[in-house]
Amino acid sequence: MGVSRRRLLISDFIMSFMWVWSSVLIKMFVHTILGYGAHDLQGEILKHAISVINMFLFALLVKATKGGAYNPLTILSGAISGDLTNFIFTVAARIPAQVFGSITGVRFIIAAFPNIGRGPVLSIDIHRGALTEGCLTFAIVSISLGLSRRSCASTFMKTWISSLSKLTLHILGSDLTGGCMNPASVMGWAYARGDHITKEHIHVYWLAPIQATLLAVWTFNLLVSPSKDEEAKKREKKSE
Repeated sequence: MGVSRRRLLISDFIMSFMWVWSSVLIKMFVHTILGYGAHDLQGEILKHAISVINMFLFALLVKATKGGAYNPLTILSGAISGDLTNFIFTVAARIPAQVFGSITGVRFIIAAFPNIGRGPVLSIDIHRGALTEGCLTFAIVSISLGLSRRSCASTFMKTWISSLSKLTLHILGSDLTGGCMNPASVMGWAYARGDHITKEHIHVYWLAPIQATLLAVWTFNLLVSPSKDEEAKKREKKSE
């Protein structure tokens, strides 16, 4: 395994660790330190504003680590359209690194704050839960693919649209499934609760998002023609 791939695995682990911590720290800052109630409108607005800033910080980390990620769906959507070697590396190494990073992060959170909570919980039946997570995932993956094709848009604007989209979708699904759209993060909390191998967890938080990601990539490639840069790269490979 090359140095760059080892660096990616380490980056994935650290970023996944940091991601589960960031969501907890934001809630503690708003509700514990500032004293806002669980349903206080000002508190919710502040929490969402900080969440957007947090997503900007992680977007900077992605650039700083040259491709590090904290969400399996993000790298899976790219690996599906790539070569077989990259796909195997993503599924067999990068996604497990993210899962392990999330589990480690949650274990440290529970050790430091035993009464912090137990993460997202499914509050509807398994079929509606899978449909909800699937629809949310399909939407965010489609938006991410669309933004990746807009070479004329600035990095700031892409991150702004992506962050607001994720926040909106999270709010829509928060009362049903948690609106996570991140199997690794959910896995960390489910592992701590001991229900990570249940039918509900596997179907709602893994199978449905993965299937939605595959469908989003397939639909996007079917409806949107490849960009000029991608066509040029394909021609260069053929000439080689």
